[in-house]
Amino acid sequence: MSGSVEVRQFLLRYEGEGPSAGYGGVPAQRAGQADASRVSDDQVRRARLAVARGAEGIEDCAELLDMLGLRPDKDGKAPVQR
Repeated sequence: MSGSVEVRQFLLRYEGEGPSAGYGGVPAQRAGQADASRVSDDQVRRARLAVARGAEGIEDCAELLDMLGLRPDKDGKAPVQR
């Protein structure tokens, strides 16, 4: 499963919405193969907030952000946006 789909599902789960309720402002998967893995800055910001709300502490939050590709690299971009 691609990272952007996992982030969308994570956001939907923590926003209390299911698949029948729509994406709650999160754009649907793009049709083009080149655009399929691109995630917007707003999506990353919302995903980071959702992780922070659900984390049990600072270390847990940092580990989750890293696992989801949401921690910025030395260029300032999250791996999920590459």
